[in-house]
Amino acid sequence: MQEQYPAGRRVGFVTGGSQGIGAAIALELARDGFDLAVSATRIEKLSDTIEQLAPTGARVVPVVLDLRSLPSMERAMAQVASVFGHLDVLVNNAGITLRKAALEVTAGEWDAVIETNVKGTFFLSQQMGRHLIGSGRPGCIINLASTHGVVGFAQRSTYGISKAAIIHMTRMLAIEWADHGIRVNAVAPGTVETPSRAAAFSANPDFREAMMKRIPLHRFATVEEVAGAVRYLASSQATYITGHTLLLDGGLTAY
Repeated sequence: MQEQYPAGRRVGFVTGGSQGIGAAIALELARDGFDLAVSATRIEKLSDTIEQLAPTGARVVPVVLDLRSLPSMERAMAQVASVFGHLDVLVNNAGITLRKAALEVTAGEWDAVIETNVKGTFFLSQQMGRHLIGSGRPGCIINLASTHGVVGFAQRSTYGISKAAIIHMTRMLAIEWADHGIRVNAVAPGTVETPSRAAAFSANPDFREAMMKRIPLHRFATVEEVAGAVRYLASSQATYITGHTLLLDGGLTAY
């Protein structure tokens, strides 16, 4: 089934939209003509994003979402479908990280990362799949993975395992839902210099330099570059792409 976009504004749902990469993705999609739902664990965390989106003219709905709770995911998807009537694109951006030596990771920390990043991404995608198949509409899901899911790195074992799972999940769902016109892709950024990351680098310049030396292009990604990759995969120019993970890494994985 070739993806054909119905007339009218498309609707996107960006999870983890309160700051950084998620906020940049929401802004990029809004500028591209999308109406949007954006989520965070608390509604007040979305105020800055909603303010940034106002000049675009997009209709924006803030959503409370806890990716460790299936009822929360069901409520969020029902809210979005109720407000907009349909949903075309889901961006699974929300997730948590963990920088800790493998020998020191606790069971609670493991559960928090895997339940949020893997279980949350899977079951929200399941909700999206049910919505699209039930409505007979094509659509797409874009997952945020990471180069940590492709190459090894010290003190990132749990996080990297979760992102590797998302990359393979992307392939599996793409195959299973292709007959329904649902595309599933992922973007795997390397180091992205978000405001929080920049602050961490300022406190530890030696670590910043060590990270930079691994990158052939000798710079980190911007949030706008990640958002641009997501916009492309959501666009009509990418309708023959599914099951793919787009590495946005400045050449890191080319070694």
